[in-house]
Amino acid sequence: MTATYDIETLVGQVRLVIGDTDVHPATDAAFTDEEITYFLTKHSNNIPLAAADALEAWAAKYAANADTEKIGDYSYAQKTVDNMMKLAKQLRDAEAELTEGVPVSTWAEMDLTAGSAITAEEE
Repeated sequence: MTATYDIETLVGQVRLVIGDTDVHPATDAAFTDEEITYFLTKHSNNIPLAAADALEAWAAKYAANADTEKIGDYSYAQKTVDNMMKLAKQLRDAEAELTEGVPVSTWAEMDLTAGSAITAEEE
């Protein structure tokens, strides 16, 4: 399993969007290249949607941890999961706005004049 950061690649671009750019040593990366490639493949190389999936998966790791801690007078609140989910939603919403009104496929016109048309004599 590898973890690389090259902004010229789709994997690197997803890493940039989600903030997973510290890959040296590779154990510092939240995702392997193969995991990010899975998200990209799932969404036909759509970077915002792949990044949204990665953020949601990353947030799921943090969700098991306590988000607040209090020791004496000291208290600490962590909003990591909320922030990741908020960014994932923003990415999905922005992508939906870009594709809103764009048909998934277009209608094809049939050419009724070409080929072998049935004539009255053949009927």
